[in-house]
Amino acid sequence: MQIRQHVGADKPAVILYPSGTVVTFDDLEARANRLAHRFRQAGLREGDTVAILMENNEHIHAVMWAARRSGLYYVPINTHLTAAEAAYIVDNSNAKAIIGSAALRDTLVQLGDHLPALPELLMIASKTGEAELPGWERYPECVASQPDTPIDDEIEGDLLQYSSGTTGRPKGIRRDLPHLPPAEAPGMMSALVEFWMSPDAIYLSPAPLYHTAPSVWSMSAQAGGITTVVLEKFDPEGTLDAIQRYRVTHGQFVPAMFTRMLKLPAAVRDSYDLSSLKRVMHAAAPCPVEIKKQMIDWWGPIIDEYYASSEAIGATLISAEEWLAHPGSVGKPYLGAAHILGEDGTELPPGQAGEIYFEGGHPFEYLNDPTKTAASRDTHGWVTVGDVGYVDEEGYLYLTDRRHHMIISGGVNIYPQETENLLVTHPKVLDAAVFGVPDDEMGQRVVAAVQTVDPADATDQFADELTAWLRDRLAHYKCPRSIAFEEQLPRTDTGKLYKNGLIEKYSV
Repeated sequence: MQIRQHVGADKPAVILYPSGTVVTFDDLEARANRLAHRFRQAGLREGDTVAILMENNEHIHAVMWAARRSGLYYVPINTHLTAAEAAYIVDNSNAKAIIGSAALRDTLVQLGDHLPALPELLMIASKTGEAELPGWERYPECVASQPDTPIDDEIEGDLLQYSSGTTGRPKGIRRDLPHLPPAEAPGMMSALVEFWMSPDAIYLSPAPLYHTAPSVWSMSAQAGGITTVVLEKFDPEGTLDAIQRYRVTHGQFVPAMFTRMLKLPAAVRDSYDLSSLKRVMHAAAPCPVEIKKQMIDWWGPIIDEYYASSEAIGATLISAEEWLAHPGSVGKPYLGAAHILGEDGTELPPGQAGEIYFEGGHPFEYLNDPTKTAASRDTHGWVTVGDVGYVDEEGYLYLTDRRHHMIISGGVNIYPQETENLLVTHPKVLDAAVFGVPDDEMGQRVVAAVQTVDPADATDQFADELTAWLRDRLAHYKCPRSIAFEEQLPRTDTGKLYKNGLIEKYSV
């Protein structure tokens, strides 16, 4: 996958909103080449890893393209993580380089406190006049003298995405490299993008690029010669303004964005010209049926949906027209074949819910975790990520639950075990349960039920103190929006926490 074939047309590859910063395909190609030369100069070779800690800015695509054409794995790290959480990913991925931005300077400064040693190659994207960070090269000045032509040994790299694990630790999802030149190595989403968009499309990327779908979709669009409008930060009205200003034709959203846009006053929504939109895709979390109906009423039957995972074990797709006939479905498989298995591993008939497995998807491993890798496969070699659902008589897939009660809030997967493990380290906490309850805007919101050592501590004041204590130690999106107190949490004799009753109680 490459963008070189689109150089020379003086066409924007990236437009940042709201700043209006433009990076043309010529600029993007040159920037990626210069950085690729620096990677080689630093000794990075095929199979090595680069960690990226950047917000949506003018540099992040160049960094990803540079890594990709150098045969490297690139790891975009969630910018909301604490330094300790980010350092875990740097260490677990064995990153040989870190490229960050000045906006995340405080996190970058603290990384070394949580690592045995920092990688040798450290870069920070900062502007002239901003304070230097000792030991870190200032990017892009540090590559200004490098050639803007391709390195001699270009070879395809890949995304190494981290997602939260059921134990609370993020897990790296790694696929084998293709060992092919970029021109001969198709991207994961290239075929779908080519089918869904034409080269004259204008693609809107409203989500943070450290997530799998935004990075993969935006790079696949650029490989097709498509201009990508990147929101520096999602804003409901700003999204409408960007669509109108740049005559956006396509975009990829999560349901929480739909909800926030729908909650704008009708006068605001009606004041923007969205007639340029041709098709819109959404994924990342189940979309409430009523929310999607309202969006289709507003934007028309142009809202398609796909279901997939960062592991890329399989995927389904459903058009807006199909969805109206099968509301709530996430479609039929277009990558791999879906199987619904019961607890005993037997395949279930249509209409019965079970764990969703796919065969024929992209092979992967959980980095440094052969146990988790093996646990995701069954005796057939079919693979699951723990989602639960069923298929109807026509083969349409429906999602009904998440194994282990994973929380999806605002399109972000949150595994509560990490928060639970931290809560019980507080001296006043005896036991804790963290779970998701329905939320009209975010899909789900995070709630904690806590059993205190001393019942007298079960107060609103302590709930506030505990919330602040958590937010000092965890990324804020992992922290509960509310904390309630229980005299005794419902555990089985074997110690397994029974959350269904808690979810029902606090969903009222």
